[in-house]
Amino acid sequence: MRPISRRNLLKTTGVAAASLAASRLIKAAHVTKPIGLQLYSVRDLLPKDFEGTLHALRTAGYTELEAAGYYDKTASEFRHAMDQAGLCCVSTHHPLQLWKQHEDELIEYGHTLGLDYMVCSSAGGVHRNTTAKGDELSLDDWRYVADELNRIGAKVKAAGMTLGVHNHTPEFASEDGILIYDELLRLTDPALVVFEMDCGWVSASGHNPVVYLSKAPERFPLLHVKDMAQEPNGSYHSVVMGTGVVDYHPILRAATGLKHYFIEQEEFHGDVLAELRRDAGYMQSFSL
Repeated sequence: MRPISRRNLLKTTGVAAASLAASRLIKAAHVTKPIGLQLYSVRDLLPKDFEGTLHALRTAGYTELEAAGYYDKTASEFRHAMDQAGLCCVSTHHPLQLWKQHEDELIEYGHTLGLDYMVCSSAGGVHRNTTAKGDELSLDDWRYVADELNRIGAKVKAAGMTLGVHNHTPEFASEDGILIYDELLRLTDPALVVFEMDCGWVSASGHNPVVYLSKAPERFPLLHVKDMAQEPNGSYHSVVMGTGVVDYHPILRAATGLKHYFIEQEEFHGDVLAELRRDAGYMQSFSL
């Protein structure tokens, strides 16, 4: 073996040290996307004080919002209230039943509001057979839903926005050995429909968000960031970020196609705004 000179040793050691420092920096990297909130989290506060709640959210550390209903505001009024609070509404939620009844009005409203994304929040109750009842859907119903998403997605795209699909747990049921979520990914056109993965509900369904994010990160530009705690009976409920069972480190590392994420806390045990401040603080200090 050829002896290493002191100069080469120092050079090699320096490179190794720099490499280690860079590796530590990567591990300690912070999530650089703006902190977003799904407004369903403050559904009880907005009707009482719409403008005041928005200002409180901005003070709590949020800069981007996803709407869940418009509280009898016109698009111009809704957008003005956001502007006044220093917030940007980039996305919205509507169930598929509402889409099918009012898609043109919803798209016009979203365009006026200046949205980037419009999301189908739930497909429950939308059956291929119009005489069918209830929220539970068969595999054929879900295939019909995929067709409808493609159709609506084309109209949303023509208006300068992108249609997204949000999940709960029914999308992770199986029929004839076929997982519904996989079928939705297969049948929807990537040029027309993207997915907003609700990581909390994916985890609660017994599946791993990382598997989907690793396979096709470009299909998931939006995430719902939600922590969940498990009850003794096996059911899950929403809790303050960092106090539940969902590990966001591998999830956010795998989400390389991410454009926006929205914290959503559905249930509260104390003051709503205080807990949402804790959620925002968790994400501000979160490191990958």
